[in-house]
Amino acid sequence: MAHLKRPIIEARWQNDTWHWRSAPSCSGFDIPSCREAQNGGREAMNVFGSNRSKIKQWYAKKSNSQFRFSRFSLSVLALLFSFLFLLYLFSSSSSSFISSTAFSTYDSRQCNSRILDLGERFLFYAPHSGFNNQLSEFKNAILMAGILNRTLVIPPILDHHAVALGSCPKFRVLDPGEIRFSVWEHMFELLRDGRYVSMADIVDISSLASYTSIKAIDFRTFAYLWCGVDLESVCSNEFNLKQCGRLLAGLDGNVDKCLHAVDEDCRTTVWTYQNGEVDGVLDLFQPNEQLKKKKKVTYVRRRRDVYRTLGPDSEAESATVLAFGSLFTAPYKSSELYIDIHEVRGDQRISSLMKNIEHLPFVPEILSAGKEYIDKIIKAPFLCAQLRLLDGQFKNHWKATFLALKQKLDSILQNANEQPIHIFVMTDLPESNWTGSYLGDLVSDSNRFKLFFLKEHDELVVRASEKVMAVGHGLRLASSAFGPGRIRDMKKKCAAEKLPDILLYIEETVCSCASLGFIGTAGSTIAESIELMSKYGLCSGFLLWWIEHTVINYKAAFGCKYMYSFMFKTYFTQLFCTMLLQMDSLGD
Repeated sequence: MAHLKRPIIEARWQNDTWHWRSAPSCSGFDIPSCREAQNGGREAMNVFGSNRSKIKQWYAKKSNSQFRFSRFSLSVLALLFSFLFLLYLFSSSSSSFISSTAFSTYDSRQCNSRILDLGERFLFYAPHSGFNNQLSEFKNAILMAGILNRTLVIPPILDHHAVALGSCPKFRVLDPGEIRFSVWEHMFELLRDGRYVSMADIVDISSLASYTSIKAIDFRTFAYLWCGVDLESVCSNEFNLKQCGRLLAGLDGNVDKCLHAVDEDCRTTVWTYQNGEVDGVLDLFQPNEQLKKKKKVTYVRRRRDVYRTLGPDSEAESATVLAFGSLFTAPYKSSELYIDIHEVRGDQRISSLMKNIEHLPFVPEILSAGKEYIDKIIKAPFLCAQLRLLDGQFKNHWKATFLALKQKLDSILQNANEQPIHIFVMTDLPESNWTGSYLGDLVSDSNRFKLFFLKEHDELVVRASEKVMAVGHGLRLASSAFGPGRIRDMKKKCAAEKLPDILLYIEETVCSCASLGFIGTAGSTIAESIELMSKYGLCSGFLLWWIEHTVINYKAAFGCKYMYSFMFKTYFTQLFCTMLLQMDSLGD
């Protein structure tokens, strides 16, 4: 028998409250009196008339209100618990960083006492693009550090085009703050990936030791001082260095006595030094009418003396760190894109420094590898062809690039009695794609031409790379605060250290020693670098060795005419041949 609810048989109002009395249950019974009592209860309920529905509504409202209150309470408790849990996670993972970071809990724009206590004034800049662009900026940074009497922060070599500036002639470049932060991020990416190679590991800056006013510091040491963190733990992802990078980038503005971020870039400024001009005069190169109308360019370029603007008595002078963005410049329309400092009449020290840094050679380990390749692999006079075919604007100029090489080879063939002509090729076009191009034609014509080229995994390249890392020239710029030992400890905790890719540097060395000449790609900074190396007689010592060990043998085998054809092609060559013949007759 179904269970029946006990009906309410009485209800009365007393003391502002309804009082209810229920009838006894009739479950399992069939007693008339019980049924009557139930019927009486129903009749009693009719006493309320229309009030019965109101009571139900009041009860339903009260029940819903209690349910909503309970649900709200549970939500609040859940949110409170989640907040406490997240707070616990944050404090446990970041407490060490907060306690040791350069930034106070109360002021994220405060300089670390470690770097302030040194009493040094540093110059940081943001290199970018390919290696030769970065090398050009490095020279400019040395110059700026010398003029402003600041300690230069030596950066690593960035991946090719990991950070791109943009186009100064089109007034379309990254803002200085953006490029500084991008470079900061990439530098630590190189550290974590085991691919960090200092510029001083590749470029020999030992000649700067004679300038007592020129000081430098390795970026890894600088980062330790600037951020105040243990860089040994950087690779374990214990520290978030973004806030530290933001401060250095100047994204939140300058900080008194701590940071002055230079936000003048190639769109607004050309830096000069003691050139006799009125400071702030308009530069010759300004945006043309087309840029003004179509691109809404409103920039005005002014020539400003860097010493007056950022030196003594300036707002920047008191800052511990002076942070530039890009320092790349190049001649453009009778002016320079960003830095126009070529002659300094009133400062002999800076004038001497400029001559010294015009050419900074590679470290000895790289130069030796290039000369070894010439001696043991090429073993003859050769032409170098630098053919940039796949990158940027160069991919559209294959015809002009190959035409210049063909004309040079035709000229050599007219004067050469012996063949094949040796050609060292450095190109970004993979060997598998040479077929159908002029390079493929040269390979096929093996009777007249013999081609040489290096690959990244060649034994000579790998061995030279190992030597570069073993010597560690860049570590010599580390301070006692974060010295070579601690840098090595940091490397152990990062990804396994990878050998640097030094193929380009060895190729440039080989090309600069090409006795039959050099053909480079027009507009390529690589070609400009090779021509500069040749100008400074990088291989003059090697040439004397080559004459001693090779030319005499060629003379004996082929006669002076052969040597004349392949070497100097001047009157002095004939004189040299005559001297060699006389020496031979004296020896006999």
